[in-house]
Amino acid sequence: MRAPGLLAPLLGLGLGLALSLPPAVAADCGSLGPAARLAFSPAARTRWLAPRVRAPGPLDPLYRMVRRFLSVVQLNPFPSELVKALLNEPASLKVDEVVRYEAGYVVCAVIAGLYLLALPITGLCFCCCRSRRRCGGRVKTEHKAMACERGSLMAFLLLTTLVLLAGVVCAFVTNQRTHEQMGPSVEAVPETLLSLRGLVSDVPKELQAVAKQFSVPQERVLKELDGVGESIGTTIHSQLRSTVYLALASVHDLGQALQVSVDQLRALNSTSVELQEGQQRLGPAVRKHRDRLLALLQQAGCGRDCTDTQDRARALELGADFTQVPPVDNVLHHLKDVPEANFSSMVQEENGTFNSLPFLVAMQMDHVIQDLKAAVAQKPDGMGTLAEGFPELEAASRWSQALEELEENSRPYLKEVQRYETYRWILGCVLCSVVLLVVACNLLGLSLGIWGLSAREDPSHSEAKGEAGARFLMVGVGFSFLFAAPLVLLVFATFLVGGNVQTLVCQSWESGELYQFADTPGNLPPSLNLSHLLGLRKNISILLAYQQCREGAALWKVLQLNDSYNLEEHLNISQYTHKLQQDLQSFRLDVQDLDLLSPEARRDLEALQSSGLETVNYQEFLLQGNSSLGQQLREEAQGLRKLLEEEVVPQQSLAARLNLSARALESSTPRLQLETAGILSNVSRLRGELPARASNILRSESTCFLTRGLGYFSQYVAWVREEVTQHIATCQPLSGALDNGRVMLCDMVADPWNAFWFCLAWCTFFLIPSIIFAVKTSKYFRPIRKRLSSTSSEETQLFHIPRVTSLKL
Repeated sequence: MRAPGLLAPLLGLGLGLALSLPPAVAADCGSLGPAARLAFSPAARTRWLAPRVRAPGPLDPLYRMVRRFLSVVQLNPFPSELVKALLNEPASLKVDEVVRYEAGYVVCAVIAGLYLLALPITGLCFCCCRSRRRCGGRVKTEHKAMACERGSLMAFLLLTTLVLLAGVVCAFVTNQRTHEQMGPSVEAVPETLLSLRGLVSDVPKELQAVAKQFSVPQERVLKELDGVGESIGTTIHSQLRSTVYLALASVHDLGQALQVSVDQLRALNSTSVELQEGQQRLGPAVRKHRDRLLALLQQAGCGRDCTDTQDRARALELGADFTQVPPVDNVLHHLKDVPEANFSSMVQEENGTFNSLPFLVAMQMDHVIQDLKAAVAQKPDGMGTLAEGFPELEAASRWSQALEELEENSRPYLKEVQRYETYRWILGCVLCSVVLLVVACNLLGLSLGIWGLSAREDPSHSEAKGEAGARFLMVGVGFSFLFAAPLVLLVFATFLVGGNVQTLVCQSWESGELYQFADTPGNLPPSLNLSHLLGLRKNISILLAYQQCREGAALWKVLQLNDSYNLEEHLNISQYTHKLQQDLQSFRLDVQDLDLLSPEARRDLEALQSSGLETVNYQEFLLQGNSSLGQQLREEAQGLRKLLEEEVVPQQSLAARLNLSARALESSTPRLQLETAGILSNVSRLRGELPARASNILRSESTCFLTRGLGYFSQYVAWVREEVTQHIATCQPLSGALDNGRVMLCDMVADPWNAFWFCLAWCTFFLIPSIIFAVKTSKYFRPIRKRLSSTSSEETQLFHIPRVTSLKL
């Protein structure tokens, strides 16, 4: 009786859950765990052209002085129109415009020409004059101001010589510095070209490396696909568990209640039959005893009390007529084979089937997962053409080949540059040595002359030292006249080249005017247009590109390739993911094995429902079972004790059993039928809803897994976008090459080059005062011809003979 009572609330709860199923969601994909952060290997190669910097040194003030001098020589701004005409139409270049721009250099050329003409001619005239003994010579008479004049001339000559010495030392140093810097600077050109060629040629390789790393999200998705079936099955099991377990518990309780009710009904029927049979035996016996009892009571010997007892004896009869109880044969006929099913075993079997749902789902999804793996293993079309469609690819091949040819073709010219630099260095060393020789002659001449002057007061001392000093000074003058022309020619040639390099190239390069000139439309010929050479759709600013390259920007940003190359088209994997989505959503889960009720159990419940068990009038059983026959017989006669003990007591026990069964059936039958109807309805509803709910869960988990997989591919796409647009083909080597080129050309070569001709020009122009002071000073170092009162030929001969003697010396 307790089981049917417990079944009602359980059934109501299960029915309520079945009618209010929540939507299947798996927004967080908890069954799969948190999504991993994929790690990609950097595809961009690290390229960083080491910057070249000239270390600070003691020559820096000299370099700055030369630059200031050149800024005075060249006051004109950058000649944009001249350079434009030179690059586009050289024939249209006007000489007067060039001369106007080079006005400072023209003035210097005029000065150099005058020097080139004047000094050799002066030297030639001096030699002719000297050969006739009309120039130079000696002091004829000693006078009061001679010592002051001689000291002033020697001081000026010494000062000029020291200036020459400083200039020639600086010339030697800068000449050697130029020679030392020229070699590494020339050798750096092929290295720079090789670095730039590596930058250009590595772009396709880097793009291919980017495309190959599509395998990273592929492998991650393939790894998760191995357990996705069981994972989805576990999620379906966990979300359906409460509903299925509750329904199976209700079925199990109903099966027990069914068994109890059928047993009670059968007991009621058998008890009713036994009571009817007992009634057939007990009825005649009771009537026989009643008749005999009445006969005894009516005898004359019976007293007054017998008369009172006769009425009670006549009322002695069976209190229950069990032939009047309603028949239950028809109900028992409907429930003849009930229960056909073993509800406990069936529920255990259904529990086992439901608990094996993860494995069943994994088995059913196996072919879908294999198809998904095959689809994931493929590569989207855009990834295959990522490198081939890159706009730089074709230009990169041309530029790589052009740089290779330029590198190979530049080597002979660079060797020639080094060879001519060697010639310049040797010539510079020779001319510097000549100037140094002049300085040495001046210093020796001054030293010997001063020594000769200090010993002149000694009568025993000869005049050879002073004469030798004068000779050394005149040798220096001779070298000055002789090498003036080569010196001024070398100075002007190096000045013209180095000065224009500094003022036309270096200054505009450092200030950015060169980049601005290149950015101005029409200044460069089409063959030098960078946008045209790279096949870009829009012009780019070279100055802006240079600044971005210095900051380490990639070529994507610098060349504005987003206008020429649709990266998103190559990164579009929608067709690829659509195939994955289509394969995953086409799967249909089959959970028909989860019936909750076996056919036998369903037939049992349907038989109970149609048996009419609730239509039996159990009150009739209760009315017939409440008889007081036994008490009357005990009260009426001791003779009936045997009948009571043999017939009435067993009949009374059966009546009690009948009463118990009738009461139990009367109380449980209405609820049992209601529960049976509810269970059948609930199971039928769940059979339709469980597959739909499982499909919803499957769809939700599949969508979540698909979103998770797409998240991995999205990580790859974002990484590719960042790698291509920010890291691949960083153009820092380009800006580094330009900066290093400026440093090598301007700081390491042009500065010492210009300092060399500046120092050499310094020495060349100071040769003029050196010649003048040397010629004038030499006269005071020779013996003085004193004027006496006698002008005999002997005295004259005396002065003449030493002169000849000194000439011989």
